[in-house]
Parts: sequence; C-alpha cells; structure tokens
Amino acid sequence: MAPAISKFATRRTLAGAVAVSTLIWILRNRSRRRVPKSKNQWPVSNDIQYIIKEEKPKVPKAQVNAVFFRRLCQLLKIGIPGIISAEFGYILLVAVSLIGRTLCDLWLINKATLIETSIVSMNEPLFRQNLLKFLAILPVISIVNNVMKYGLSEIKLRLRTNITRNLLEQYLKGFTYYKMNNLDTRIANPDQMLTTDIDKFCDSCTDLYSNIAKPLLDIGIYVYKLTSTIGGQTPSIILGYLVIAGTFLTHLRKPVGAMTVKEQRLEGEYRHINSRLITNSEEIAFYGGNNREKLTLLTSFYKLTTHLRKFLEFRVFMGIIDNFVGKYFATVIGFYAVSVPFFQKNHSVLSGTPNHRFKSYYIYGRMLVKMAEAVGRLVLAGRELTRLAGFTARVIEIKKVLDDLNAGKYERTMISDYKNNAIGNPGDGKIVPRDNIIRFDQVPLITPNGDVLIKELSFEVKSGVNVLVCGPNGCGKSSMFRILGELWPVWAGTITKPPRGKLFYIPQRPYMTLGTLRDQVIYPHTKAEMERRGNANDEDLKKFLELVQLTHLLERENTTNSEGQGWDSVADWMDVLSGGEKQRIAMARLFYHKPQFAILDECTSAVSVDVEDFMYSYCRQENITLFTVSHRRSLWKHHEYFLHMDGRGGYEFKPIEHDIIEFGS
Repeated sequence: MAPAISKFATRRTLAGAVAVSTLIWILRNRSRRRVPKSKNQWPVSNDIQYIIKEEKPKVPKAQVNAVFFRRLCQLLKIGIPGIISAEFGYILLVAVSLIGRTLCDLWLINKATLIETSIVSMNEPLFRQNLLKFLAILPVISIVNNVMKYGLSEIKLRLRTNITRNLLEQYLKGFTYYKMNNLDTRIANPDQMLTTDIDKFCDSCTDLYSNIAKPLLDIGIYVYKLTSTIGGQTPSIILGYLVIAGTFLTHLRKPVGAMTVKEQRLEGEYRHINSRLITNSEEIAFYGGNNREKLTLLTSFYKLTTHLRKFLEFRVFMGIIDNFVGKYFATVIGFYAVSVPFFQKNHSVLSGTPNHRFKSYYIYGRMLVKMAEAVGRLVLAGRELTRLAGFTARVIEIKKVLDDLNAGKYERTMISDYKNNAIGNPGDGKIVPRDNIIRFDQVPLITPNGDVLIKELSFEVKSGVNVLVCGPNGCGKSSMFRILGELWPVWAGTITKPPRGKLFYIPQRPYMTLGTLRDQVIYPHTKAEMERRGNANDEDLKKFLELVQLTHLLERENTTNSEGQGWDSVADWMDVLSGGEKQRIAMARLFYHKPQFAILDECTSAVSVDVEDFMYSYCRQENITLFTVSHRRSLWKHHEYFLHMDGRGGYEFKPIEHDIIEFGS
C-alpha cells in the first residue's frame, strides 16, 4: 500500500508542477502579446529618445573573473584603509563571531544528542541536567549572533562612508562635477551611481562576506572533526560536489552581472527624467507639456519594467536550478556521503552496539548535514558574487571617469570632427596666472562638441578698465567666460588671468544655497571661514545689503521669526526671494568677496535702473573691474571698452565713444 501511495503522490506532484509551469508560460506570453487599446492603459512610444546616445550603450563587462577581483580589490582598498584601522577591526570581530557561532553549533549538536538520548533511555535526572546546560548557553548564542549582525552592519556603513567620501572628494575637486555633466558623455546619471549603486555594492559586499566566510569556516571545522573520526572519504565526496556544482552554476550565472549593470542604468535614467521634471516644472507648465513628459516618463518606466521582468524570469529559472543543485541534490549527496562509513564493517569508530551506532549517527550525521548545508550555501553564494560583479563594475566606472576628468581627459561625442582642423586639441592651450590683467592671445573659442565660434581671439584688459561684451545669441559670449573660468579647456593660444579666487561670476539667475540669510551673502564661504578671514562681519554684511537696498530682508526676518534670528534665519531662499532680490543678493555677494575681476552676465536685468547705476558706481569705487553682458544702454557709461562678437566668427574690441549711442548688437 505504501509504495502505491508514494507513486500516487509523486505523480500528483509532477502533474502540479507541469500545471504551474504551463500557467506561468501562458501568462508570460499573454502579457507580451498585450497591446494597449487606449492611451490610458500604457501610453508609451518607441520613438521617444531621452538619453545622449539611443544606440546600445557600451556597458562595462561584469563577470566573475580576474578583472572583477582586481576591481573589487581597488574598492576594498578604499573602504578598508589598512590592517590597523577600525574597519579591519570590525572584520576581525565578525570573524571571531563566526568562529564562536560555529563552536556553538558543535556544542548544540552534542548537547541535543545527549538530551534526546536521555529522553529515549528515560533517564530523567540526566535529561534535566543537560536541559539546564542547554538553557544556560542560549543567552551566549544570542549575544554571539547579534554581535555578528552588528559587526556586519558596521562594516557596510564604514565601507559606504569611505567609498562615498573618496568619490565625492574626486567629484567635487575643482570643477570635476561640472565637467562630468557638461563635457563628458560617458555617465548620464552620476547621482544614481554616487548614491544607490554605492549602497548596493556595500550591501552586497558585506552579505557576501558573511555568506562565504561562515560556510568556509563550517566546512573547515567539520572536515577536521569528521576526518579525524570517521575518515576523509565522506568529506571528500561533499567537497568534490562543491567544486563541480559551483563551477556549473557560476557558468550559468554569467548574464547576471551584465543584467545588473543594465538594471542600474535604467533605474538611473528613470530617476534622472523624474528629477528633470521637478527642476523644469515651471517651464513645462507654461508650455503645457504634461502629456509629452508623461509619455517620456512612461516610456522610460516601460523600458525599466521590461528589463526587470526579463531579469525576474532569469532569476526564477536560476532559482530552480540553484534549489535543485545547491539544496535538494546536495542533500542527496549528503545522505550518500553519510551512509558510506556506516556501511563499512568493522569501522574503528562506528562499529559496536546499535545504541552506539545510533548515537554516532546522530552526532556525525548532523555534522555531515551541517557541512552539506554549508556547501549548499557556498554554492548559492555564487549568485550574490555574480550580482556583486555588476555593482562593482558600476562603481569602478564612475571612479575611472573621475580619475580621467581630474587628469584633464574627457570623452564626448563630437558634432564636428575637430581632428581634421589645425587649431589644436582640448587642453593644448596655456593659462598663465597673473594679477590685475586678463589677456587672450590667439585663443580659439571652441565648444566641447568641437564647434569653432571664433578661430583666434586676442585682446587685453587691465584692472580698472570695464568691458561691455555684446553680440547675438550663440556668438561666443558665454563660451569665452567658461574658458576664462577654466570650466572649458583651452585648445590653443595663451590666457593670462588672475587665479580663480580673484575672478567672480554672477549669472542672470543667481544660485541661492541651502542655509541662512548670511550664507546667501558670503557664499561659498561659511560663517567660520568669514570669521577666520576677518575681512567682514555682520555689520559689514548689513552695509552690503544697504548698498543693494535689501535691508528690509533682515528686518523682515527679525520681525517674522519668533526667535529673532535675523542673519541666522533659515528658509528656502530660491522660493522666498523674488528674481530682483536674488540678483541684488548676488551683487552683495560680489561686494563681500571684492575680487579683481567680475563677470556680470545679465545679472541686473530684474533690477531698477537707479539701483543698478548705484551698484556699478560702487564697483568702480572698490576697484572691481567688470566684464558685463547686457543690452541696457544705461550701462554704457560705466564701461571704457566693448567687445562685440558678430556670431559669424568675427569680433571687434574697441574703446567706447560715449557720444555714440547707436551700435548694432
């Protein structure tokens, strides 16, 4: 009867598995064939393009090979500074906890065997004695387990801290952040890589440490204990299976690394498009572009979910293989390995009475089962290793780009083929630091795309001589200032200019930082830097606000703020201040820094003419030489020269004759 029931159960199980597999296949194909009948179901479009290059991007290869281990070592050297470090101490703490946990497992096996033996033999005093010992050790085991969890969490946090600090130092070194977003086209979403990817890398790295270290330790201890008692044949069978199964599964998991990289890239693109919608919400609202933006967002989300679904299907397939190879079939191998020494006659340890053999089977059999479980976990850890390869490739990618940008190298898709012209290459020009003068000597104005705006620009301006820069849009005004500010590379010629700290730039829409009212005036300095430099205090800042007629801001903050914080009041200044107030705050910022030269790019367009006239007069009084981009004729009287660019590659640099008002700009 029992065999018949067993056969019936087996057939029913197989039939159920076939039915479930068929249902999954039907649902999968139906979802792929489903076409949206109305725009409300899934309004996506295949012709929407939203990234720099729509063709298949070159993603870093992510496989478990020698390259992966070299990359991993590079990142671990950053995350773990050395042997004498807190990070390495926590690694040792986890290692000690793992050893303690394995020893606790061995003790529990022996003690549980004694408890069960005393129950079977009806020895109540021995049962109580062993049960009390078992109860007494449980708090120790609990402490060991939680110390290990604490150590792993601390390792992850410290890894993330060190790697993030290292990459942020490179990212915010000089103008690297600007170059990555404006000059280099290799990474479209550095925010995703600097936040989510680093976090997932550290999470995967610490999980892999525990998932590999614990099974390896268990295997080592159990192999030693078993080999010294029942011989080496049984552990050899299990270890041989580990090698074969691990190699097989590692080969099958190769696509996981590349799929992980693609997943993170698509996540980054989707996040980037959402952030663009928030940043440009006002312009989009004026245009009424919500439907177009919805189409772009849903197209990006559709690409992401399509890939995630493919990844899910692959993981389900691999999960079936993993469970069979690393879990269930490993159990079969474990049972077979356990049976080998017990079926040997006259075994030195296992021979004897049935009670002795039963007790030995309980002790050594459980050790073998634990060892088989450790082998299974080690085989399955390869899955996490392949996923870690994908995260490692992502973090290494941004590290490589940052290293290149800080070394002056960038890669960009050129619209123009600059290699065929004789102007030069990015970075071939020279920058000579010198106070109180700005000189362009045969410097071409070339965009990062390779477009030549002016082949050779030459002029000289000394301190005290204000220059009005004019010309049509796209003629090269902003390009000249970006080259002057060292944001763009110099292709040829020589630029003589003061150091960066003595050149100040104010755009049409000034940036307001997160912080106090004081921070808006002294940006990018902090209050501590202002006090350390000693060149200004709060009374001086109040004077600067008086010059730009903004003292009402300080009074308003003192009145409306219940604590009367004034300069220390915090608000979202980008929203609190009007356009004209932001421009006047930027001029107060200029008075505070008092540079040798200042570039004013339409920075008074929302300021009244009388206030503008007073601010320009104060700049001359403080010996701040101005480069002004403006179309207001009222500003001509504050300048001695004009630089006119015609937008066709030509330019004029001449003194202003103040009796001539008309000039084609």
